Amino acid sequence: MDIRNSLDGLKSLLGVTPASTDPMQAKSSSATNGTVLGSDQATLSSAGSEVSLTAADPGVRLDKVAEVQSALTAGTYNVPASEVASKVVDSMLDGGQ
Repeated sequence: MDIRNSLDGLKSLLGVTPASTDPMQAKSSSATNGTVLGSDQATLSSAGSEVSLTAADPGVRLDKVAEVQSALTAGTYNVPASEVASKVVDSMLDGGQ
């Protein structure tokens, strides 16, 4: 049994065109049909953009941000559970406003 023939058959069933052995032809065929076997893909969220926009907001206290960052780095940042619970309850009672 020839494995290459089996893979080519599977590719044809899936509708994937086999890669050519000529590098110039491979570049042009991948540019025209938009599919490349084995290519990586990454999806980025908009969280980074939102963070950078928020940091540029004049209401952000950069001295406080730096203080919290240094406490996190040092491992000394501590928020009492009662304060977190109080803020969660307040947020739920105010309708998240």
